[in-house]
Amino acid sequence: MISEKKQTEEKEKKVREIAVPGETIVSGKDYLPGDGTRREGENIVANKFGLVDISGRLIKLIPLSGVYMPRMGNVVIGRIENITFKGWIMDINAPYSAFLQVAECPRFIKGDLKDYYNIGDMLSCEVISVKNSGIDLTIKGRGLGKLEGGIITKINSNKVPRVIGREGSMIKLIKENTKCNIVVGQNGIVWISGDKVEDEIKAREAIEFVVGKSFIDGLTEKVKEWFENKPLKKIVKKTEGKK
Repeated sequence: MISEKKQTEEKEKKVREIAVPGETIVSGKDYLPGDGTRREGENIVANKFGLVDISGRLIKLIPLSGVYMPRMGNVVIGRIENITFKGWIMDINAPYSAFLQVAECPRFIKGDLKDYYNIGDMLSCEVISVKNSGIDLTIKGRGLGKLEGGIITKINSNKVPRVIGREGSMIKLIKENTKCNIVVGQNGIVWISGDKVEDEIKAREAIEFVVGKSFIDGLTEKVKEWFENKPLKKIVKKTEGKK
């Protein structure tokens, strides 16, 4: 039987390590298998390649690659690619398109739908249904709706948990250091809006840094160091008639 001290040491060692399919992550009946893991006797074993995440007794894996598969309750960012008389067809970076019905808008809509949301508009939406016929969305909810201005960047959807951090700690750190409003969709689409273009670019680069270093330990401290050492980039605007 494994001692409590040894279990604790094993647990601490495995946090944020990379596991491969078939590898034993931790041993002990006190642990529970989460996403990407299974139980084999007293062992919690990896089902796929990913980053070990231990929350109390729950052991799960954060995939490091793969396609975004929508789940009910996910907040995603999508682009309107077509309009029908019933609503808007949206690209949410999934294997198939999603649909936002008129009835799922927070206000009464009548007349030409493009007067409200047009092709090319970016919206923050919640997934309310996933079925064989497609994905249904809503924008009834706090923080949902049209995203105006700012910049859009894309990341691997499996890196979203690292960008958000535990209880939102990582994205909060990035917001505080860039003074930007940031929405991270579970589908890997990120919207960044700040008072200055320089701030938006800095936020995007910080997110790219997190994505690139997502497999390392002590990432929060690394990001803090990155902000401390990051030189400020100035956007030079050309003025006509001046050399």
